[in-house]
Amino acid sequence: MDAKTENAITDSPAFAESWNEPQQSALSQAELDKLTDDLIAALKTVYDPEIPVDIYELGLIYKVDVSDDKDVVIDMTLTAPGCPVAGEMPGWVEGAVMKVEGIKSAHVNLVFDPPWDQSRMSDEAKLALNMF
Repeated sequence: MDAKTENAITDSPAFAESWNEPQQSALSQAELDKLTDDLIAALKTVYDPEIPVDIYELGLIYKVDVSDDKDVVIDMTLTAPGCPVAGEMPGWVEGAVMKVEGIKSAHVNLVFDPPWDQSRMSDEAKLALNMF
């Protein structure tokens, strides 16, 4: 099995470099690949209300773990610890993930280590914000 997505979605530069070592999965590689694409698409529907870029491209998603039972646990951060939607955004992310077919549960952990900075943004996000 390819080390790309065994139980963790790690194929995007938007994710931090510190994901877990891949482990064997009961899900097939094709299933993991489709789930990866569907979860990324779901994450891209959630926007920071103050920035016109989705949270995935902003680099706010640090880790996504998917269990063999399709329970999803996400570690994410915010652009600033005092973000006015800090209490609401985890629920928005959980709601978006739960729309993915086959997902049984979703839980979001807000983390602030490492702190977010603009270097975590994708080129797409930087382009959208005229940061080149």
